Amino acid sequence: MSRKSKGINAERDLIHKFWAAGWCAVRIAGSGSMKYPSSDILATNKLRKLAIECKTSKEKKKYFLKEEVKQLKEFSDFFSAEPWIAIKFEREPWFFINLEDMEKTRMGFLVSLEIARIKGLLLEEII
Repeated sequence: MSRKSKGINAERDLIHKFWAAGWCAVRIAGSGSMKYPSSDILATNKLRKLAIECKTSKEKKKYFLKEEVKQLKEFSDFFSAEPWIAIKFEREPWFFINLEDMEKTRMGFLVSLEIARIKGLLLEEII
């Protein structure tokens, strides 16, 4: 299975979890591959709107470029949505990370499994 297919499957998995919890969620096809800012998923329960960038990792760290985070912030502002990073490390649940909780690096940002466990929210907590 290609890296792209794994990412799409992960996004779909998360969408199903939101719907099962009574939220509406949609995947934004082409996110990250066009010049316009976007997120991977938009989710709402009528009271809250979440713009979510989804990532998976076999490693214990995941790096993000400054531009990726900047575009998520811009997109979230346009939609008056909360920007979140949803990350799934191998054999771990989905963690939702607030952008302010990401570790800054020279090239961008980092979310480690340790940061996710300490500062991240589980799906049950975010909804």
